[in-house]
Amino acid sequence: MPDTKTLPKKSTEADAKSKRAPMWKVLFHNDDKTTMEFVTWVLMRFFGHDIAKAKAIMLEVHNTGQGLAGAYPQEVAELKKDQTISAARAQKYPLVVTIEPDE
Repeated sequence: MPDTKTLPKKSTEADAKSKRAPMWKVLFHNDDKTTMEFVTWVLMRFFGHDIAKAKAIMLEVHNTGQGLAGAYPQEVAELKKDQTISAARAQKYPLVVTIEPDE
């Protein structure tokens, strides 16, 4: 009969979470030049939000100074940030988008 001390442990939900890539928040910051329509469009285009969710996030950015577009693995968060900033610069908007660890 095998010794129970040598049997592999069953994986738990905590083990599964620890194996996932850490998530990063993508934050939009308010400015006086970027239009509400553009922010809504970007949230739909690059973040996959429906119009209601995109408008809610846009209003949060407008009313509080920043809003959470989503949380993603670091590489995805950086890509979405870069895509958003590139689209904003193409339209001559100074939109600021940052990422930070989601703790």
